[in-house]
Amino acid sequence: MSEQTKAFLSFSGGKDSTLALHYILKEKKYKVEFLFVTINKVHQRVNMHGVRKELITRQGMSIGIHTRKLYLPDNVPMEMYNKMMEYEMLLMKQRGIHTAIFGDIFLEDLKEYREKQLQKIGMKGVFPLWKKNTLDLYKEFVQLGYKAKIVSVNLNKLGKEFLGKDLSLELLNEFPEDVDICGENGEYHTFVYDGEIFQYPISFEMDEIVEKSYVHDGQVFPYAFLDLKIKS
Repeated sequence: MSEQTKAFLSFSGGKDSTLALHYILKEKKYKVEFLFVTINKVHQRVNMHGVRKELITRQGMSIGIHTRKLYLPDNVPMEMYNKMMEYEMLLMKQRGIHTAIFGDIFLEDLKEYREKQLQKIGMKGVFPLWKKNTLDLYKEFVQLGYKAKIVSVNLNKLGKEFLGKDLSLELLNEFPEDVDICGENGEYHTFVYDGEIFQYPISFEMDEIVEKSYVHDGQVFPYAFLDLKIKS
């Protein structure tokens, strides 16, 4: 067997990055050295998911791959974000890692942005889920036995009643027609707590629901987040 190429995987704790990791571990072409996670420094949570960093750490421990966290300021300017990311990528290169793996599915501008930033420093991107049908991916994720709970929703697209629900084949019937099944347009985000690549399930309990709005290009995007706490 040929030597595996060192890589890191961009990880959010949600279903897409988890399924991308599932594919990569099955393929055995890459050795994933780190699960790379960006954390809001003020709130100590994953942006747009609202998941506490402690739960992300527990995911990495169960999967058996170290989580490398980059702490970002609240409302970080894009120029600063790019510089901080570039510094992290250069550190990855010093460790012999020249490949970044992402769970993107069909957002062309995001993929182009990632590839452009990586090319600047001589790294390449790998996209295991790229252009796959999102309904098929959702079904595969569930049928593989993964357990994921919806932890945030865009209230312009989904109601708060979706928070706390587990992804299932039955839940497919509840999504509105204008919502991408995998939430690729940011309609919803998840926290994965069990499945094939986990050595043991992550224990947590559901807490309060918090609402917060974001402004982007003059548009307001209202979100609701379900707080998950580590079970004591």
